[in-house]
Amino acid sequence: MPSSDSVHQLTVFRGSPPTNAYVWSPFVTKLEARLRFGRVPYHLGGGSPRSAPKGKIPYVEVAAPDSGAPVATGDSTLIIRSLVAAGALPDLNAGLPPAQRAHDLAIRALLEDKVYFYGAREKWCDNYAEMRAHVLASVPWPLHLVAGWLARRAVLGGLYQQGTGRLADDEVRLLAEEAWDGVNALLTESVKTGSRRRTRTNDDDAPFWVLGGDEPTEADATLYGFIAGALVCTA
Repeated sequence: MPSSDSVHQLTVFRGSPPTNAYVWSPFVTKLEARLRFGRVPYHLGGGSPRSAPKGKIPYVEVAAPDSGAPVATGDSTLIIRSLVAAGALPDLNAGLPPAQRAHDLAIRALLEDKVYFYGAREKWCDNYAEMRAHVLASVPWPLHLVAGWLARRAVLGGLYQQGTGRLADDEVRLLAEEAWDGVNALLTESVKTGSRRRTRTNDDDAPFWVLGGDEPTEADATLYGFIAGALVCTA
């Protein structure tokens, strides 16, 4: 990726027509939140998994004034790491001690490697018709059923290999509630820390962050993406 001085345009491809509305993917919103935390301007693009470097959404293209074709990068975490390494995005975790870095990583892993799959099962198993209608909104109806069936088969196959697809409904519900209860406990404690800070600084508008610090970390962008994605998704 080019340095911050040479970045000409950053485009985030969301997999759907560009609008100012939130999308269902927590990883798209995570990436956009991370860019906003760093005050990095960007454009929105549609794109699709077929055109994505790693076959999934989101992905970005970075164009530099002195280069030819834009550089494409996939995977939200790798995109963020690439922009940080290039100096185009601040490193939110640079000042964290090792234990807090591990805590931050654990929160992200809980959401991205566990909660995500519980949500995917809910969307593609429990609310398949709604999910198919949303994901394949631009696909002609005769192909709608076939494409939806193929997509669902692929997702369910992946869930089975990952392990979530082997669980009973009540088991998935129990594990999902356990994960969100843990996140809620962290946020409850952070609210208390933030309230003490607002009282001390007389700043009623000061935000609070999941690790309880003065500034956001990588976990905050991930958590924001998953909360926003859950709230706007009708599947």
